[in-house]
Amino acid sequence: MSPNPDPPSSSSELDSLTEDAPAAASRPARTSRLRGLARRAAIDTRPLSHAAFRRLWLGQAVSFTGFQLTSVAISVQVYTLTKSSLWVGLLGPANLVPLIVFGLWGGAVADAMDRRRLLVLASLVTWASTLGLFLQALLHVGNVPLIIGLVVVQSVGFAITSPTRGAVIPRLLPVTLVPAANTLNFTASQTATFIGPVLAGVVIGSGRYALAYGLDAALFTVGLYAAIRLPAMPPLGDETGRRPGLRSVFEGLRFLGTRPVLMMSFVVDIIAMGVAMPRALFPEVADTRFGGEQAVGWLVAAIAVGAVLGGLMSGWIGRIRRQGIALIAVIAAWGLAVAAAGLAHALWLALLFLALGGAADLVSAVFRQTILQTYAPDEMRGRLQGVFTVVVAGGPRLGDLRAGAVGAAAGATASWVGGGLACAILVVLVGLAVPSFLRYTTDG
Repeated sequence: MSPNPDPPSSSSELDSLTEDAPAAASRPARTSRLRGLARRAAIDTRPLSHAAFRRLWLGQAVSFTGFQLTSVAISVQVYTLTKSSLWVGLLGPANLVPLIVFGLWGGAVADAMDRRRLLVLASLVTWASTLGLFLQALLHVGNVPLIIGLVVVQSVGFAITSPTRGAVIPRLLPVTLVPAANTLNFTASQTATFIGPVLAGVVIGSGRYALAYGLDAALFTVGLYAAIRLPAMPPLGDETGRRPGLRSVFEGLRFLGTRPVLMMSFVVDIIAMGVAMPRALFPEVADTRFGGEQAVGWLVAAIAVGAVLGGLMSGWIGRIRRQGIALIAVIAAWGLAVAAAGLAHALWLALLFLALGGAADLVSAVFRQTILQTYAPDEMRGRLQGVFTVVVAGGPRLGDLRAGAVGAAAGATASWVGGGLACAILVVLVGLAVPSFLRYTTDG
């Protein structure tokens, strides 16, 4: 039998051991609490346990990376062929007009036919246009009107798939997981927005446009496969068997006009993007304040990087019940972050504030999409997702117009900072004018 250990040699040693015991016991408890907080703050991945959503999410993330790659490649190819910024500028309306027209119409179709079938058909349209871009580059056709025509077709496909995909999510998941699903989607999209252009810079060197378009077509097959594997989703309620058209679109717009909560979810986004977006000022500010055009890329990337980091730390979003007032708060935070970035004279500080603004913008997008998907009835979701697509596409372009016009009249700093402050003030005033929106909770 082994001897007992020696007792403490003095009362002071005994006291020391007695005092250290609780501290030692509390360390595992503190560690456990910290781990619990980290898990609660980390992005909620529970929707990925549902196979159909997991495939859809992965397909969207991969295919959107290819879409961003192609967007850059098209701009560079058109400029290389024409040496004209005007032709490059024409790519804007070639993208935007189909998004507005077919975004609204596609949403109406999504309410009147099987959403899985519509998503597959529209995805095939997008894929075909990408293959067309690949072939024209591979064969060195060099026809700019043809390229713009293919861009129009690609935008038509995107305009239909976007609202359809949004309307699919509440049919795949329980309502409690919709905020987490939207957070995962927006985080993946922002990641693609960053990775796609970086990949384009590598791929299109030495005019390898065919490689860029071919890579996009290959990546898009992941999204197409995810659409094919979805379960059937026939229309519900009165929309069964209806023929979509202008009447159906107007019905959706009239419904939106009778629901202040839904209307506000669109109004506050127009305020956020149309009043505060400083993107059009980046080239001038980079040249006059931050030492040259290379800073433009950093300014653009900062918002996307902030959104991705915000998404990775978004576990708390799904626990917010008062989403109306929370949406007002994060859009005000976006405006203030933009204003602070406009005042910064060090590039790193401007990037930090833009990243904070990007994180706030991601949270705003999740709340807006979640309100739409959970507040609207299923038979209206497609049409309202179409409006969502139009607002998301048009808001930043309105912001570019506002920022450029005010910048030309009053200076870049006044336009940048003034837009951010005006956004923060205006969104609070508009929110106070619609009490039902401030009272809105996830319980309805």
